[in-house]
Amino acid sequence: MQQLSAESFRISLSVLIQQRERCKWQQDCYRKTEVQLGQFVLSRARTLRCIQTDESKNGRKLMQTMQRVARRSRLTPEEVLPISAYGAKSTWPAGFQLYQRGAAADGVFIVLDGHVVLRNKIKVGRGFVPVIATAGQTFGSEGLSPNSHYVTDSSASEETKTLFLSGAQFRAFVREHPAQTLPLLAQIMSERAYLLEKLHELAALNVDQRLVSTLTHLSTDRSFTGDDGRLKLENSHHRLLCEMVGATRESIALALSRLVSAGIAERRGMTFLIEPSSLITGGNGHDTESPLVVGRELPPS
Repeated sequence: MQQLSAESFRISLSVLIQQRERCKWQQDCYRKTEVQLGQFVLSRARTLRCIQTDESKNGRKLMQTMQRVARRSRLTPEEVLPISAYGAKSTWPAGFQLYQRGAAADGVFIVLDGHVVLRNKIKVGRGFVPVIATAGQTFGSEGLSPNSHYVTDSSASEETKTLFLSGAQFRAFVREHPAQTLPLLAQIMSERAYLLEKLHELAALNVDQRLVSTLTHLSTDRSFTGDDGRLKLENSHHRLLCEMVGATRESIALALSRLVSAGIAERRGMTFLIEPSSLITGGNGHDTESPLVVGRELPPS
């Protein structure tokens, strides 16, 4: 046996092991083990870097999403005025159902005042709300396609005024006022983009992030804000939050409590008060500056 005295391999934090008497076969085994363990440390470090990069990108996407939601477009009174000559105005009491899922669709609705909740029933007592149409926004645009059907239920959450433009009236408006049709078409396309963004949120964001995005959307509707401009969430709004976020009541309660702990929301009894600007500045909870220990692969000696 040949006497050998050499330094063995080290893994990450400079762990030094003295080699004793080894044969040639043992030295080769140690070298192979060293390379394999070194590769494992490097692979783990790369995985951690990937996770951190994904979280950083996810946080940036959340901020971009909230900014897009905050400036979600709506028709101005000046843009609605020329459409009024072709449509029919109606006032709906709170809780009134305008149409049901599966019914034959025709034309498009424009909300003039109040808001309309679009809901899909999942099972008894539960549903999913993809969007709430507020003043200056449209709903029921499925009716612009031939032989179409409504894909959601719609109901007035409070006393709501709408302008209904049937398919025939819409075509007449486009034919006689093509330039003034552009804002309406742009609004419908903007709402389609919002729904696509909503699908992305369900796939990529967690409950807390989806809640922040939903609250940002609700803060643009004066029906959910107080006299001081802050978002006011009462106990009756919790079910709506669950259906918009796609989470259980317990998950929403915990997420709201975390917003209170972070100083974004204020709780008064069963009511939560939230400053809309704090949702954008404080909604990103990802720490992208944390140091990361990177392992190094050692060459065989």
